[in-house]
Amino acid sequence: MQTAYIIGTMDTKADELLYARDLIRASGISAKIVDVSTQKFVAGADITSRELAEFHPDGSGAVLDLNDRGLSLAAMSQALTSWLGSVSDIGGVLGLGGSGNTAVVTTAMRALPVGVPKLMISTVASGNVAPYVGPNDITMMYSVTDIAGLNNISRRVIANGAHAIAGMIRFDNFEQADELPGVGMSMFGVTTSCVDQLRGLLKGKIEPFIFHATGTGGQSMEKLLDSGLLAGLLDVTATEVADYLFGGVFPCNEDRYGATARTRRPWVGSVGAVDMVNFGARDTVPDKFAERNLYVHNAQVTLMRTTPAENVEIGQWIARRLNQCEGPVRLLLPLGGVSAIDVPDMPFYSPEADAALFEAIRSTFVQTTHRRLIEIEHDINAPAFAEALAANYLEITQ
Repeated sequence: MQTAYIIGTMDTKADELLYARDLIRASGISAKIVDVSTQKFVAGADITSRELAEFHPDGSGAVLDLNDRGLSLAAMSQALTSWLGSVSDIGGVLGLGGSGNTAVVTTAMRALPVGVPKLMISTVASGNVAPYVGPNDITMMYSVTDIAGLNNISRRVIANGAHAIAGMIRFDNFEQADELPGVGMSMFGVTTSCVDQLRGLLKGKIEPFIFHATGTGGQSMEKLLDSGLLAGLLDVTATEVADYLFGGVFPCNEDRYGATARTRRPWVGSVGAVDMVNFGARDTVPDKFAERNLYVHNAQVTLMRTTPAENVEIGQWIARRLNQCEGPVRLLLPLGGVSAIDVPDMPFYSPEADAALFEAIRSTFVQTTHRRLIEIEHDINAPAFAEALAANYLEITQ
């Protein structure tokens, strides 16, 4: 029997949590309340805050009855994350709360695999929810009124959330397409041709999952790899690394390529679109970059060409991260250009900058029997380069 876990603070939201639990149980789904209160013990929860706090690596004393609320909430989110990882019958998770509890519950939700139903009824769900959701399938529902007592509005909103999570658990079976291994592909506008060709070359052999390299896109791709929902990656595009290192608007985080290291699943990739750092409209580009080679892609997107020195840093960063990957890895370098606008007669064509990138990778990347560096005398969107990517992926997965 899969269980819905309803998470909130029993010291301030007991009526709302009990109401949600009763509705879910009435729909025929097992439901339990998890209390994440940090200051006061209240009876009535199925998993008490005292039980939960014991899952913190430093014990309950690191979580409960502290004078600093911020420290208590951070510690409780760590304990809740550990506890959820130990539970074997999670059918779904429903959270209720304000900003503090939203941070606690969604932190733990983000550690759950993609596909496990996650719904947060929150007072902050009408604003910027990116810090709470990240690259995960968390559903945010705005509470409209504060979650501070039951009334005709809060009853309806909580009931909608309770019935939604019950429905997600009840109807968790869905018809899937013929099972082909799922492969994540990272794509940007200037590497679209390469990825489109890959899809054609591998049709009938894999099920492609395309991710726009916008920071969150790369994180989502790696989240699915961590969750076991992808068999491997054709990670063509690395522009998020340039943005991470030099202040662009589509940055990855320090864990880029970490999922490949952890899972040891096959990785074939390249350095697509590292010739650019992405900014918003032209007037949002920092003043310190005013004299750089800037290309206005459209009214909302301005690209800045990376310099040879920046490309050295990018190449070294990527190579060091891939050196931590012990599974099958093939890094392909497109010596003819790393994007559609890094070829002759295009605005970011710079053989000097590309040469600095490639040499930095050559001198940093550690080749082994399973980790190889392959150089192709074509640009990234050339048919021969897509063919090389596809051939290498098939070779290491067969």
